Amino acid sequence: MTISRRNLIKMGVAAGTALSIPSVLRAQTTPADARTVRMVKGGLSVFDPIFSTDGLAQDHGYAIYDTLFSPDSKFMPQPQMVGKWGVSDDRKTYTFELRDGQGWHDGTPVTAADCVASIRRWAQVYGSVLLERASDISKMDDKTFTIALKQPLPVLIDLMGGISAVPVYVMREKDADRPATDQVTANIGSGPFKFNQALAKPGASFAYDRNEKYVPRSEPSDGLAGGKVVKVDRVIWENIADQQTAIGALQAGEVDFVAAPSADLYPIVEADSNLELQVLNKSGNNMFLRMNCLQKPFDNVKARQAVLHLIDQEAFLRVISPDAKYGHTVTSIFGSVTLYSNDENTSWYKKGGDPERARQLFQEAGYAGEKVVILQPTSWTQVSDASQVLADSLRKIGVNVDLAPSDWGGLVARRANKGPVENGGWSIFMTTDADPAFGDPMAAQYLRADGEKGWHGWPKNDGYEALRAKWADVETLEERKALAREMQKVFWDFVGFVYLGQYVSPIARRKTLTDLIEMPVWTAMWNMQKG
Repeated sequence: MTISRRNLIKMGVAAGTALSIPSVLRAQTTPADARTVRMVKGGLSVFDPIFSTDGLAQDHGYAIYDTLFSPDSKFMPQPQMVGKWGVSDDRKTYTFELRDGQGWHDGTPVTAADCVASIRRWAQVYGSVLLERASDISKMDDKTFTIALKQPLPVLIDLMGGISAVPVYVMREKDADRPATDQVTANIGSGPFKFNQALAKPGASFAYDRNEKYVPRSEPSDGLAGGKVVKVDRVIWENIADQQTAIGALQAGEVDFVAAPSADLYPIVEADSNLELQVLNKSGNNMFLRMNCLQKPFDNVKARQAVLHLIDQEAFLRVISPDAKYGHTVTSIFGSVTLYSNDENTSWYKKGGDPERARQLFQEAGYAGEKVVILQPTSWTQVSDASQVLADSLRKIGVNVDLAPSDWGGLVARRANKGPVENGGWSIFMTTDADPAFGDPMAAQYLRADGEKGWHGWPKNDGYEALRAKWADVETLEERKALAREMQKVFWDFVGFVYLGQYVSPIARRKTLTDLIEMPVWTAMWNMQKG
């Protein structure tokens, strides 16, 4: 008789047994040094956090680079590299002065010229409204730079370092002086960690060493703001695709941290006195799918609407987050906890989905059996399982579906392909973001609808974009809430993405690893310590 992993876990927990999963790493590694933290994070494949919004690339960016502003625990942007800043009375000129003591990992000082080049490159992707309104971005001296605007931009600081934003990661001028479409590969920043190139093992592990010359801010750590005090000597990111192996390594003390363990392994962690589950992102993640709007069948809005009506969020949550206390449905493009969450144009939502309506919409779209390729990241259990649920749901209404399995790094590489599936393209991929990030349509890339200039999937709707452009100038909360309803009404008609559910996903760690920063979106490596 074959016993599944899930049933084995249930049997062990029911019997009061603290199960231990054998680890294949035991013969290959030694227990972690007292000043070294080993984290199972996944396969880092892109090292430029401006080139890619991938979460691993962003965590890498926060480790080795520093930012002009960073969000605090209340999600408000606070100065980080900036020591002083101010704005003119007409709100058109911003002046920034760097704080003392900042230097690159190669020993050279950080200058205002580095900041100017970094802002210009960042704005090509994440600050288009800044480029439209800026008359000048220039340095005044080695420590001071200015941004001069043709008209006020009230959201400027939020854009550069709010909770929804890809922040301005400051790079050396010679690295940042290139198009955002060309990757920076030098991995030399001014942040609290230095990338250890000598220990890099692509596909297996990457190492980050404490930057002994880093000068943190004097304020206490607060979210991702305040003093970035590094309390360990080295952090190693391990790429262990198999979740059982990762938890086995955690039990054996070979690793200290496992990001996003699958829900069926929670009982093992909870039964082990040396381990603990911890929720770093208490606001939750929203899982959603993106469709390739440039290729059949999803270049037709009816086909996108079909998927919107098809999805049974409760069914997806049963595999994403089986414990009901960790999962919820979500229907607003602005998430569940943000100030702009609303119920406009959400009549498409039905408990159990509406497969017959979905079938009808595919017929109205002229669907003729074109192959739909779903990118399936086997190294991310929740998304991998959700991909299989989606494939099954689509097949039941007559859609020709193929799953394309790979690790997350492979998915990130393939989703950049805008071509048809016959040429290595794709039809659907899934990802997540923290619920608070959905509250800012100027920063959240998936809330854009500017076609091929936008984020993977490339939906285009000029009416929506005209509404989104107003966001930068609306200043009162009530006006912004009203604008949010208008935007959502249009968004669900052209279907820029489709929700699969909202869930809280704890990390698993050894109890000897403490003081992790609890924030959505990013995983910071400073402040934590190992005892």
